[in-house]
Amino acid sequence: MDRRKFLTCAGLMGSVVTIQGAAVYPALYKPSGKRKNTRSHELQADVIIIGGGMGGCAAALACCRNGLSVIMTEETDWIGGQLSQQGVPPDEHQWIETHGAPQSYRDYRNRVRDYYRRNYPLTEAARTRENLNPGDGSVSRLCHEPRVAVSVLVDMLSSYLSNGKLQLLLNYKAKSAYVDGDRVNNIEVGHIHTGDRTVLTGKSFVDATECGDLLPLTGTEYVTGTESRHDTGELHAPEKTDPKNNQAFTVCFAMDYQPGKDNVQDPPKEYNFWKNYVPEMTPPWSGKLLDLSYSDPKTLAPKRLGFDPSGKDLEGVLNLWNYRRIINRNNFTEGTYEGDITIVNWPQNDFFPGNLIDVPEKEFQQTVERAKQLSHSLFYWLQTEAPRPDGRAGWRGLRLRGDIMGTEDGMAKYPYIRESRRIEAEFRVLEEHVGAENRKLVAGEIEGQRSAEFYDSVGIGYYHIDLHPSSRGNNYIDFASLPFQIPLGALLPKRINNLLPANKNIGTTHITNGCYRLHPVEWSIGEAAGQLVAFSQRAKVPFKAVRERHELLSDFQQMLRNQGVETEWK
Repeated sequence: MDRRKFLTCAGLMGSVVTIQGAAVYPALYKPSGKRKNTRSHELQADVIIIGGGMGGCAAALACCRNGLSVIMTEETDWIGGQLSQQGVPPDEHQWIETHGAPQSYRDYRNRVRDYYRRNYPLTEAARTRENLNPGDGSVSRLCHEPRVAVSVLVDMLSSYLSNGKLQLLLNYKAKSAYVDGDRVNNIEVGHIHTGDRTVLTGKSFVDATECGDLLPLTGTEYVTGTESRHDTGELHAPEKTDPKNNQAFTVCFAMDYQPGKDNVQDPPKEYNFWKNYVPEMTPPWSGKLLDLSYSDPKTLAPKRLGFDPSGKDLEGVLNLWNYRRIINRNNFTEGTYEGDITIVNWPQNDFFPGNLIDVPEKEFQQTVERAKQLSHSLFYWLQTEAPRPDGRAGWRGLRLRGDIMGTEDGMAKYPYIRESRRIEAEFRVLEEHVGAENRKLVAGEIEGQRSAEFYDSVGIGYYHIDLHPSSRGNNYIDFASLPFQIPLGALLPKRINNLLPANKNIGTTHITNGCYRLHPVEWSIGEAAGQLVAFSQRAKVPFKAVRERHELLSDFQQMLRNQGVETEWK
């Protein structure tokens, strides 16, 4: 009996600028329009990576560094994922400057700082600051522009693009997969704008997409949404399973402020709806969504926020202007910037009433468009109605900075996705492994002061468990976790043998996704996946054999450490 399957799935969204060809750089070619006649051809490499976000870039670097040929696709015209196309400055732990992430991730961070020192007129104080933070945003020690992220990542990949080890296909989305038994043979991708199809054939495949797109295409078993407490035993899990209950996503945007100018235009078409919208949540939200208050993530009690584009500290409340600020004009010589530039990724533009996972293409697009309406409405509200410290309303000089986001409408190229499809893995990370309170319950007071130790650790990370309000009306779930390891078993699908995850699609639960989804952890997952592909192809063994055979696992972990990956906290 022929066990081969051909699995298809519709694509999602594309971007504005398009690139054609194989080894390419961003924004070099823009077509006049969609062609009537599409083309189809085939490309081959040792490794096919679908998705050019942080995990995809890390995986590509690891594979190329170890001598493999790689084809990496990206749905938009910017690589970098969260950092660039989604416009989210890195959320990181407090030890990131010295440890707790692979050397390749710290290299990225150092290159960002060097990029500003080389190319920007910094003040002497900023230039000599060891840990330069261009925006001085309070959310991160390295708040920087999306375009800089793209430039630095392309620089890191440039030698492999030049020597042909890496082929980069921008504006391509996976359309179908050819699967023979438990192995993927090839992936067909389509150009977002021209419709041209390309069949990508390789020995190994990496799903680094934002939503886990390859999992349904390849028939890889996966889960979505919330698991039940009965299933996982997790302290913060709900009573019932709900595959549609995913965290909110956000369409971010950038803005600056021009004092004395009036940049207000017509209100967005859904402004009246969003101005009066009160989220229906359990426990209840603090009031209207477009307000300078929200539900405190830890207590769920109403909590006040502030907003003042002068950047001044506001007594007793967080000034949202400073939260994700990516340019602090005071770090640059006088006259370089009219004012600061900040990114809006706030509670007020988290999109709750819609889900992007396992929905038809049309519904995906419609939901993203509604989220854009929310973000445009928030911007208009800030211009016209937001309460000011001086008692007046609105800041009419606020200006959308689409140039910062690389778009015409001012919004990010792609929504910030917090939760993806997750593989059914050889090992599933549970709250009892990483959650501080749950860990103490299962391990005791002494053992519970550190996360579970995984014999198959392939990296480390840390972030508190941070679940944003969900598409089914759950309010924040936010509580303490412990510095954790990344187990190899969570990267191994139970059945498909030559596919690895490299994003938020590893074997976590809805709960533990809340600490494994942030920037440096995604990079760490991609680094581990890329090195595993290289190790397995060199040793001529399946991925699962590396975990099952002690000598192979020991050699692989030593390879990771030799290439700058920490596998345990010290």
